[in-house]
Formats: sequence, structure tokens, C-alpha cells
Amino acid sequence: MSDATLTARTINGASKVSKVSEAVIRIAGNSQDGIQAIGGFLARLAGRSEQEVMTFMTIPPTISGGPSIFQVRIGSGEVLSAGDEADVLLAFYQHSYEEHVGSLKKGGIVLYDADHVESRAEWKNAYRHVGIPISSLTVEAIGGTAKDKGKNIYSLGLVARMFDLNVPKLEKLIMERFGGKDQSIVKNALNAFHAGYSYSIGGIIETFKFAESQNREGQQVVMNGNEALGFGLIAAGVRFGAGYPITPWTEVMELLRRELPKYGGTFVQTEDEIAAISMAIGGSYAGRVAVTGSSGPGISLKTEALGWAVNAEIPLIVCDVQRGGPSTGMPTNVEQSDLSIACFGGHGDAPRVVLAPANVEDCFYTAIEAVNIATQYNVPVVILSDQAIATRIEAFTEPKLEEICQDLTPDLTPVADYKPYDLSAPNGIVKRVVPGTRILSGKYPIAPGLEHDEMGHPTGSPKLHAQMTAKRRKKLQALAASLPVPKVYGPPEGNVLLVGWGSTQGPIKEAVDRARATGDSISALHVRHINPLPNGLKNIFSGFHHVFVVEMNDEGLYGYGQLAAVLRARYADPRIRGINKTDGLTWKVKEILELVKTNLAAVIKP
Repeated sequence: MSDATLTARTINGASKVSKVSEAVIRIAGNSQDGIQAIGGFLARLAGRSEQEVMTFMTIPPTISGGPSIFQVRIGSGEVLSAGDEADVLLAFYQHSYEEHVGSLKKGGIVLYDADHVESRAEWKNAYRHVGIPISSLTVEAIGGTAKDKGKNIYSLGLVARMFDLNVPKLEKLIMERFGGKDQSIVKNALNAFHAGYSYSIGGIIETFKFAESQNREGQQVVMNGNEALGFGLIAAGVRFGAGYPITPWTEVMELLRRELPKYGGTFVQTEDEIAAISMAIGGSYAGRVAVTGSSGPGISLKTEALGWAVNAEIPLIVCDVQRGGPSTGMPTNVEQSDLSIACFGGHGDAPRVVLAPANVEDCFYTAIEAVNIATQYNVPVVILSDQAIATRIEAFTEPKLEEICQDLTPDLTPVADYKPYDLSAPNGIVKRVVPGTRILSGKYPIAPGLEHDEMGHPTGSPKLHAQMTAKRRKKLQALAASLPVPKVYGPPEGNVLLVGWGSTQGPIKEAVDRARATGDSISALHVRHINPLPNGLKNIFSGFHHVFVVEMNDEGLYGYGQLAAVLRARYADPRIRGINKTDGLTWKVKEILELVKTNLAAVIKP
């Protein structure tokens, strides 16, 4: 924030008010304190104020809770990441203060609860300290019994005062959040907010005001990646799904269970992951493109049935919201370690499509693209999201729903004849006829998991197995030929090309901007279509001396991660190397730039 100050002025001789283009606010406490609620209010206010916003959060994996943070970056211009360093740290406890004060920029502000935090003398010169007895002041505002449930909203008032935020819009957000509860809860929340806002924070430090945001086309919507994915599936025409709860997929499941009945659909919570994908396959077979989903452990359980869907050529959507692994791993931390199982998991040759959305907005449109690919090519499509996108809140232009929404009601118009596995079909793609459609020839096919002939009847014929295997492969090859070549961010030729996928897009782009500002020759490429890869990547790679694939997974036995392994296998190009990490946290821009320098130094030895 200090380096983003545009102007500063004094009002009536009082505290300085600085106009800023952006700010990074980190809230640190325990998960029971409702710090995610504070960050959510700030993020959604930014979206409703036509500002860019991006968030990052960590939550403990245990039911009993524990230390947690929520970081929100609000900007009047483009925001690509949640920010490497914070401008303001709101700390509720001593551990929150001591563990996160180092995340501040030099000269940043520590706003802390003086009832629970004792500042350290060695940090007072580096950071501006503002101690406020938040807990006791909350008690004064709304009563002792509500202090643990009200100090987050009191703190929201403090932050609103510090940044001159729109009070009526925040009041509306608070009433929306607590509107379904007893009116006394709404009243206490508003009282806590106004008490915090009324605290004379301006007498202690300067206050801030965001610069006018850039003009944007249309209204903005604000949501996290799980919400965008769920609403995208509904807009695409999905009306049936089945799943089993697991972090961080559960929010998608709960949204679909809540929203699908409004559109004549159904979502079923089954007894386990195997039942979930089996039921979803049944829904798709019956004529509706269905969805199931999970995270890594559940995807492992679904792989046999996924192979059945490949063999029977059933359109199906499988959402994998990745988290740290292996096994139950780190349920609330981010990782991109499911790419291999998404592309290759299972037995036999079972090609399936894998898409990876790049951000929250892209989750919405990737869901629609996945449904369209599944229906056109009669294939399962895996959507690889991750915990960072799932929980991250962003603002984006409201979709034009009247142009986007699809109706996938089955067409039961009678047909003369139908071979679901017709070997003469161009590229192996056969228009699907759903059960219940009258076939005038009287020859009705079946859909088995066994290898089969053109009508679906089981066969052990070596020739037919080879032909059907090729048919299933050719569909994905035809899809690859139709995919757009991703655009290079920056010049199309140079020294270093950073390749990313999933939630790494923003930090990589910001790293390119920062590096190019200092004269480095560096560009970026983001891959959304993981399997099959779009044609044309080889030509892009040829324009650079070094290709580094930035991933949140292990560098593996040979020094590169999972997407890098796919790219090296595809192009046999030794210039493709990995930049990897497995700390369960999203990439910081400075981490990427430091590892680029380290990798270049290792390659270019004297």
C-alpha cells in the first residue's frame, strides 16, 4: 500500500488521509473467530464497488479448529494474486501477531487486539503498531455473552473506518449474512460493526481511501471458485448429480443440492464415492449429463467406474477439487498433485478429457465447456480445480446468462437405426441416442463395461478390441485438433517461458510483469486443456531458450512435476524443466522469480 499511494492530504488539521490504488489486508486469528467472515465481507464489498479483489485463506484440518488466516487484496486496477506482503495485519492473539508480523511490508500497520496481544519492542521500528482492546470494546457494545461472536464484526468496523469503506453496502452485506437468523443476532452484528466504525482510529494513524476504480463493462458478481463451478454446471444444463462429502469439494455438492431443485434437478448424497460416480453414470446413461466430484482420496475410489464410462462412451463430468496428498494428506491445503490420476488413473487404456480452470471466473466457463465436450464426444471430462481456487473470492463481470444457459433435455425423436459404437463414424464420434428413444429397426443396443461390438454386445475379438481402443483414442485426437492454442503472455520469443496451469496463473503473470519491468526476457503460457493438449505448443516452446513449468507438486524422481512430465513425454524437449513446491501454500511472486534465477544459474554454469 505504501508504494501504491497516489496522493495524501490533511482534513481539518486531523489525521492524514491517503488515496491508495490497492491494499493487502491479512486477518490472523483462530478459525472459530469468524475471520473468514471478515475477509468475505471485504471481498464482496470490493466486488459490489466495481473493484478488483482476490483472496487467500488457510484453515486448520482439525474439527476443533486452530490458527487461521484470511488475506484479501483489493485494487482499483487489475489484481492477479492475493499479494506477497500485507499492508495491514489484523491480529487477534499473540500467536497471530508473532507468526504473521513478518508478512507485512516494512512500514506496514499492525492492528491488534490489546486484550490478547503484547507488542514486541524489536518490531516497533519496522511496523506501525495500533493496539485496540477489541474484545473488551465488543463486550461494551453488545454484551459479554456475545464477545466471541462479535469481535470479528467489530474489527470489520475498524477496517471500514481505516479505509473509508462504503458503510451502507457493508450494512446490507451484514444483514444478508445474518438475515435468516433471529433479529437480535442481526441487531448485535450491526451494533458491533457501528461500534468498531465509531472508534477514533484516525487519531492514531492515517486513514486511507481507494482511488476510483477503472470503468468495467457490465455489473460484477463476487463468488469463490466452488460457487462458480456449481453455477457453471447449472448454466450448462446439468440437472442431476451425486456425491459424497470431502474437503474442499463439499461446497460444490452443497450448492448443487440446494440449487438444482430450483431448476427441476436433483442432487443425491450417496453412501460412498463409488456409489456416487455409479449413480452419476446412470443419470448420464439415461439422457442427462450428470456430475459427480470429490478430492484426491475420493477420485482414487472412482477410477474403476470412470473406466467403465470411458469404455461405454458415456458423457460424464467429474470435478476434482485438489488438496494436499497422498492419502488424506493435508485436507485444507492446496496442491496440484492429482494431474496424473486425472489423466491416467485406472487400469487399461481409458482416455478421458481433463480441463483445469485458471481462476474463479474461469471455473464458471470451464464447467460449461466441460459439459459441451462431454456431450459432443461422449466422454467423461475431469475438471481439475484446487483448494486455492475453491476458497478464493474474486469479482468478475456478470455472465450474460440469457446467451449462455443451455437446455439439455433429451431428444426422444425416433430414429431409423442406431449403432452407439459405429466404427465407420468420422473420428469415432457417434451422435448419442438416449434410452427411451424408439428405434424403427427394432435393434436396440446395450452399454457394457466389457469390450463390445458396434451394438454393445460383449466380445473377445482381438480385432474389435483394437478397433474400439483406436475409436476411443481418435475422439480425443479430434478434440485436440479443435482446441485453441493458448496465447503467450508477453513477447512470443525470448529467454524464459513460464508455463502454468490451474491457480498458478495470477502469480505467474505478476512475476512476468515484475521481471520485465527490470529488463528480464520472460513470458508466460497458461495451459487449460491438460488432456488432450492443444496442438501448437511445440512451436511456442521453440521460441524460448528455457521452459519452466511452475506447479504445486513434487519435482519427482527426475526433477520435474506432473505437467512438465506430460509435456516432456509429448515433445521430448529437455528444455522443459520444473519449478515446484509442496508446502501447501499458493505461489508468491517472489518465490517464482527466485526459483527462475536459481534454475537459470544451475543451467548456465561457468
